[in-house]
Amino acid sequence: MLSETSTATVRATLPAVGAAIGDIADLFYRKLFEAHPELLRDLFNRGNQASGAQRQALAGSIAAFAAQLVEHPGTRPDVMLGRIANKHASLGITAPQYEIVHTHLFAAIAEVLGDAVTPEVAAAWDEVYWLMANALISIEARLYAQRGVTAGDVWREWTVVSRSEETADVATFRLTPADGSPAPAFRPGQYVSVQVELPDGARQIRQYSLIGAPGAELRSFSVKRVRGESGPEGEVSAHLHARLRAGDRLRVSAPYGDLVLDGSDAPLLLASAGIGCTPIVSMLEHLAAEGHRSPVTVVHGDRSPADHALRTRHAALTAELPDASAHFWYENPEPGSAGELTGTVDLGDLPLAPGTHAYLCGPLPFMRSVRSQLLAKGVAAADIHYEVFGPDLWLAQA
Repeated sequence: MLSETSTATVRATLPAVGAAIGDIADLFYRKLFEAHPELLRDLFNRGNQASGAQRQALAGSIAAFAAQLVEHPGTRPDVMLGRIANKHASLGITAPQYEIVHTHLFAAIAEVLGDAVTPEVAAAWDEVYWLMANALISIEARLYAQRGVTAGDVWREWTVVSRSEETADVATFRLTPADGSPAPAFRPGQYVSVQVELPDGARQIRQYSLIGAPGAELRSFSVKRVRGESGPEGEVSAHLHARLRAGDRLRVSAPYGDLVLDGSDAPLLLASAGIGCTPIVSMLEHLAAEGHRSPVTVVHGDRSPADHALRTRHAALTAELPDASAHFWYENPEPGSAGELTGTVDLGDLPLAPGTHAYLCGPLPFMRSVRSQLLAKGVAAADIHYEVFGPDLWLAQA
């Protein structure tokens, strides 16, 4: 809980800090990478830095956390913190790195806001930072303990067993631990971080959702090649598509992620678009293996059937469930194909059982649209869960 004195100061300065938070985030990252170039080379996503997405996500999370402290004292945004902590754990973030961030973030705040940063203002925002940082450190410590690893020690060598081409831009890789030990368990919907060494020596990291049932002998993930149509070319996805073959080694983290089924018998809506189908397919694998009997509505949107990765498995797993239906929307459907819907996902005429729990994954505009439609149909906001591939810009664009 924020102290009474700091609460008053943060409330008074939040508009000014919020207005400048984008400039603060931009300067923070410049200072951080000047002092620690290895972090940009081997930890932070260079593509997200180039596009500005990571800066937007940082600004949004800080502003949301501070607003929560002053508007709802005694509470904290645990969903947001849990999502960040899971991503950090998959990267192997450790407590000392928060000290590094603090140094450069507060230098950026002082430089951008100038004389407005009085000792009282600095102390209040310092309190905000450490409340957030210590909450994340605590959650991350729990996540590491649950995996039975020491803080940051999440990486193992894996061997690629096989690959298959799902679409022109999506490949699936199947791996086994290189040391012959059992693959670690995971929950349907979770992801792993994958680290590759690029030609310039950088060891870049990306996250990919696991597909397949949690009890499978191999671990599988699908990678969509990012071709740079609306942003930078995906350097890691391009590397994996061009170079990764059976027999190659790959550094992969322990599984993390908070978009997981809650284990209840509630009716489910599993909605995805594009490569966002991957965690949904994992959930369907689990539901089919467990003999799930409650209603399940599966929704997917894509450019065309040819672009729909794992399409056959997506439909087949839905068909294995006793009370499930699949609804696929395509912007460019195949002429004469039965059961396909044209356009973008529209839930207007889709019946949903009372008490439905929804799980969404896909581009942010898609998830915003589906969430709005679900709320209009009476689904409780607390029962709508989502996963963002890349920096979480939901808060930044709210």
